[in-house]
Amino acid sequence: MPPAAPDPTRTVPLPLRAQADIRDRWLTQRLLDVLPSLMDDAGIDLWIVAGREYNEDPVLTTLLPATWLSARRRTVLLLHRSDDGVTAAAVSRYPVGQFQPAWTDEPTEWAAVRRFVDQAGPARIGVDVSQDFALADGLSHTEHQLLRRALGDHARRLVPAEELAVRWLETRLPEELVALHALNALAHRVIEEALSPAVVTPGVTTALDVAWWLRQRLADLGADPWFQPSVALQRRGVPLVRERGTLLPAVPWDAVVEPGDLLHCDVGLSSLGLRTDTQRNAYVLRPGEEEPPAGLADLLAVGNRMQDLTTAELRPGRTGNEVLAAARSAAAAAGIDADVYSHPIGVHGHGAGPAIGHWDEQGGVPGAGDRTVHPQTAWALELAVRRPVPEWGGQCVRMGLEQGIALTADGVQYLDGRQTALIVVPAG
Repeated sequence: MPPAAPDPTRTVPLPLRAQADIRDRWLTQRLLDVLPSLMDDAGIDLWIVAGREYNEDPVLTTLLPATWLSARRRTVLLLHRSDDGVTAAAVSRYPVGQFQPAWTDEPTEWAAVRRFVDQAGPARIGVDVSQDFALADGLSHTEHQLLRRALGDHARRLVPAEELAVRWLETRLPEELVALHALNALAHRVIEEALSPAVVTPGVTTALDVAWWLRQRLADLGADPWFQPSVALQRRGVPLVRERGTLLPAVPWDAVVEPGDLLHCDVGLSSLGLRTDTQRNAYVLRPGEEEPPAGLADLLAVGNRMQDLTTAELRPGRTGNEVLAAARSAAAAAGIDADVYSHPIGVHGHGAGPAIGHWDEQGGVPGAGDRTVHPQTAWALELAVRRPVPEWGGQCVRMGLEQGIALTADGVQYLDGRQTALIVVPAG
């Protein structure tokens, strides 16, 4: 048997044309292999996803061909579950990739939608309305009104498609998880480059300089950030400040990086229609130092321990709030002062799916935290630990960590590994 062809997504970022080919292939596979069971689980026979140009439903953009950068005028996608799988049809003035054209000689788009519904005869019609998830609440007020008017008596069959939309957005193909390994590796390489003498000159470079360097570097690579990168400083003599019930760094965002500083970097990139979200920590050596203070290194080890405690509780069938409570209970038993605020990640950075705390909601997140964890999902394992550091005169230091992980039937996998040692920046 000849060896398997190399996976092109292991080398990222790819040229845009190659990305488009891969994304369209993934979409076809998801429509064939993923969507039917999700529709069955949600009890929805017909899923209507509609949006207008520049006011797209977030779900709509995950169903469009890669060459469509937005909807065209009004675009209505009709996903009908039948014994043969899912029929994917589109009501649009333009061909929509893998979707069958469903607008023939009707005078309006909505008349075409009504004809399709009449012929399909669905018992339950899902539409994207949701109180708990903005990503599943993309049907605009106007489109909702026009749809109800067009459906007439069929409108009584409309039901929220929140469950279906969230599962569609959070479920990852095995091939997508392979790509996320590569994308996380890229994020790690760029961060290590940023937190090096090539970028940081102690006494000259500001934290804001590094943040903007990161944004420009990702843009130059063709892996645009999905949020403004941030670099925060902690230093001896500047204690943490309390904000909304938690302790956060107090050194200004535009302060000059000095020897002895602890740098915390937060970066998320975009490629292949996927996102990463990563935090890394670095220490700037003081003159005469050869390694970071033991207290800071130990604090990172505590953070790794907290990651282990959290991933041990991340089990399919539990809710996000149950995972949060169990992880915090384990931390308390281990004597760890920690906050946990992890979230799904995939086609969106703060993705749809169970919330495992917010940094300012450690008692559970109503609504989003009540959703159930499923396998074949990707997460940003995000948390922070705090502890007094002897070398800083007993000052409390916060170590924030964020690491991409995949949850599969085999358990948790770290995407390109996690940080277990501080990045070291020479004093000069």
